[in-house]
Amino acid sequence: MKIGIASDHRGVQLKMRLTQLLQSLDCDVQDFGPFEAQSVDYPDYAAQVAREVSNGHMQRGILICGTGIGMCIAANKFAGVRAAPCHDSVTAEYSRMHNDANVICLSADQLSDQLSDQIIRIWLKTPFEEGRHARRLQKIADLEREVGNQFCENDKRVPPGNSPQ
Repeated sequence: MKIGIASDHRGVQLKMRLTQLLQSLDCDVQDFGPFEAQSVDYPDYAAQVAREVSNGHMQRGILICGTGIGMCIAANKFAGVRAAPCHDSVTAEYSRMHNDANVICLSADQLSDQLSDQIIRIWLKTPFEEGRHARRLQKIADLEREVGNQFCENDKRVPPGNSPQ
């Protein structure tokens, strides 16, 4: 399985450790960085992995930041990417079974080594259930196309800090 992995500065150590785990599981891993713990902007790294998953060059992606949330928001901007923040074995399993998540987003600040390994192993081995879940994912894909078309026609982005309270 071809897997892209990236982090921000807070996730570099976990990323390096998980890269070793993935290689021991015979995964073909491409590390998109960063390679040092100097401050970086997580959207730059999320975009690299999400773009590769979106265009089919990578089958799956793993993104790591302080909480996993920022990476998840950025990755889900790419067509066909289904990124899920997973903080335990249940969310890892269900992200695959019900949502066919092709990108997992992890918290470098909250996960122990043992738990992060467990999450990755479960996420890699859990198949998508199809059935009613496939129908739901098709609806999401339809929304993605609809919103993408509207976005191109009428670019009215909500600037950061202006979300309704």
